[in-house]
Amino acid sequence: MLREICLDIETTGLDPKDGHKIIEIACVELVNKVKTGKFFHSFVNPRREVPQDAFKIHGISTEFLKDKPIFDLVVDKFLAFIGDDILVIHNAPFDTKFLNFELNILGRKTLDMSRVVDSLVIARKKFPGAQNSLDALCKRFNIDLSKRDKHGALIDTELLCDIYIELMGGAQGGFGFEPIKKVPQKNPIYNEVLIQKNTKPIVPSRHFEITPEEQNNHREFITKNFKTNFWYN
Repeated sequence: MLREICLDIETTGLDPKDGHKIIEIACVELVNKVKTGKFFHSFVNPRREVPQDAFKIHGISTEFLKDKPIFDLVVDKFLAFIGDDILVIHNAPFDTKFLNFELNILGRKTLDMSRVVDSLVIARKKFPGAQNSLDALCKRFNIDLSKRDKHGALIDTELLCDIYIELMGGAQGGFGFEPIKKVPQKNPIYNEVLIQKNTKPIVPSRHFEITPEEQNNHREFITKNFKTNFWYN
């Protein structure tokens, strides 16, 4: 079973070294390139003003964030959800820069870049010279953008999952023979953190009986067509 976590954040600005902070974190679980319906989501109080330029992008205001938990109170649940699994991030250096900055302040182990898959890098290799923003990739893959009027971490992460699946060849891109039970998607619950334990996909039994008639037909075919066969008795 391959578990991957699509991840996105929203921030007050472009660089944590300039005092900018994370204000929203969202993660969506994939198992074998299928969304399971499990996700982590939380807004974060940055303990500073949200600049107007940033507000225009994501629509998250200083007033809205005042009663939200600070990163220190979110970090344990966030780390528990992502575990040690692969992280799929669009333009990964931006998100990991902020996350590792906050983790380092708290004396926590930072995210190892060897576990990070950057979907932007994959898209650029697959579509060189083309626009490879989330919007552009959604249009290229005919992914519905109707719910995205502003940048938001949770909706962007859902879209990232769909884009990543397409970039990797689609939901049935491999030759896996174990069907995955797809869990119905839940409505996002804003202002709260939702964590659900990982469960092993249910694999139904696939046993098919051979009829006596089929056995006789097979025996007759072998006897008639292979006079000197050495693998059949």
